[in-house]
Amino acid sequence: MSQAVALDACTDGCVHPDKVALVVANAPDPDELSVVTQVFKLLGDPTRTRLLYALLEAGELCVCDLAAATSTAESTVSQALRMLRASGVVAGRREGRNVFYRLSDGHVRMLLDITREHVVHTSTA
Repeated sequence: MSQAVALDACTDGCVHPDKVALVVANAPDPDELSVVTQVFKLLGDPTRTRLLYALLEAGELCVCDLAAATSTAESTVSQALRMLRASGVVAGRREGRNVFYRLSDGHVRMLLDITREHVVHTSTA
């Protein structure tokens, strides 16, 4: 009787040294990996992600607008924005007593666009 093998296991136990060397040579250093992980943790919260998509759509919004657009309490929006701003994902511009927030750069826009495109793509496949 043959033994059952997991579908995701290596059946031949063969290591490809050239591919392993490529991965090791191009792997992010621990500090960079930590920052990347923090960005994904930020996106792991639905409220923060909703705020980011609102900023992606509108370009620039104040706390009041973000709260109204996402049906979120202003205090919750402010707290989320503090985290997003500290991580460099959003930037603020003061105009009088108001601060208008926007995505910090094109990389954040690209990350949000590509993530959404991936989700739509995998749900229709």
